Amino acid sequence: MRTPSLYLILAGATSLAACATPSDAPSSAMSVPLIGSAGQAIGTVRMWETPGAVSFRVEANGLSVGRKGLHVHAVGRCDGPGFTTAGSHWNPASRKHGLSNPMGPHAGDLPNVPVAANGTLRETVVLTGASFAQLRDADGSALVLHAAEDDNVTDPSGNSGDRIACAVLSPAG
Repeated sequence: MRTPSLYLILAGATSLAACATPSDAPSSAMSVPLIGSAGQAIGTVRMWETPGAVSFRVEANGLSVGRKGLHVHAVGRCDGPGFTTAGSHWNPASRKHGLSNPMGPHAGDLPNVPVAANGTLRETVVLTGASFAQLRDADGSALVLHAAEDDNVTDPSGNSGDRIACAVLSPAG
């Protein structure tokens, strides 16, 4: 099932840290659906620009408990159920995967996010260090949630498992 394209303005990153709260989101924040593998919306991704960065607020329900890998992928497509159309991690500098990898990270590598015992995910992360134009290329990009925790070292995806949810981050249109 193909999800509709959504047009966004984004900034990119080479590093990421959780730092904002939902109250930090300005009224200009944009929101896109987070689509589960069955093709249904399981939550939202709100995003807003900050100086030199983009903040993402990910909120979802019905997930399995535990820490999950979260990455920006190179293509703005989220065709289920496996979301392979999102391509590989966004990696314009051709580095190795992992926030702890001495030869990394990919520009799209993000920290793990926690899913609570009740299956909810409520986390804000900030992507810094890249230009607007990089994520707004001709094929856009996607924010992908993985089934398992990213080990932050193993190339190409940190052993983070299947892609379980996806949000399209398309070029401005």
